[in-house]
Amino acid sequence: MSEPLLSARAVTKSYAMGKRTLEVLRGVNLEVARGDFLALRGASGAGKSTLLHLFGGLDSPNSGEIWFAGQNLTSLDEGAQTRLRNRNIGFIFQAYHLLPELDALENVCLPARMARMPAAVAEKRGRDLLARVGLGERMDHKPYELSGGEQQRVAIARALINEPELILADEPTGNLDSHTGGEIIELLIKLRADKNTTLIIATHDADVASRAPKVVELVDGQIR
Repeated sequence: MSEPLLSARAVTKSYAMGKRTLEVLRGVNLEVARGDFLALRGASGAGKSTLLHLFGGLDSPNSGEIWFAGQNLTSLDEGAQTRLRNRNIGFIFQAYHLLPELDALENVCLPARMARMPAAVAEKRGRDLLARVGLGERMDHKPYELSGGEQQRVAIARALINEPELILADEPTGNLDSHTGGEIIELLIKLRADKNTTLIIATHDADVASRAPKVVELVDGQIR
C-alpha cells in the first residue's frame, strides 16, 4: 500500500468563545489517497470547514497531527507551511475571495507570482486556464463585473495555476443557484480528472456529495 497523500490522526480542534469552549473536532482520523475524490458531508457547524483549513495548513489542531505528502504539517514553521500551501494545495472557497482591484487574469496569476513563476509563464498558464473554464473573453473583467458563477470559475482557475497535488473546495456551490452550481461541480470533476489531482469537497448538499466516489460524514466533530 502506498502512503496516503493526506491524513488526520486523532485531530481535535476547539475555540474559546468568551468563557466557554466550543469543541469543533473531537478525535478525527481520516486518510486520503493520492488521486482520491472525496466529499466531506455534514450539517452547518459539523466541522467541515475547520477540517479543510487544518488539511490546508490554514490553522493548527489543538492535538493530533495532520500529514501531507509525508510531512507533518503541525511540525512545520509558518514559512514552510506557507510555501507548501502555495505550491502544493489549491483552495476554492464559497465566498470566492477574489481581490476586487485585480482583473480575472491578475487574480488567477497571483499564486503563481507568489511562487516566483516567471511573469510570462504565469500569464500564459493563467490565460490557458481561464479559457478552459469558459472565461476566455472575460480575462480583463474585475470581480464586480462577473456573475457569481464566473467568479467561482476564476477561483477554480486560480486554485489550479500552480498545478497542486491537492484541491480543497469549501462549499464551492453554496452561493450559486442549482444550475450554476451543477456546472461548477462538473467543471471541477473534469479538471481534476485531467491530471488525477486529489480533490476534497466539503458540502452539506447531498446532490454535490453524490458525485464523489467516496463520501465521509462529519457529525458533531467526529467521522461517522
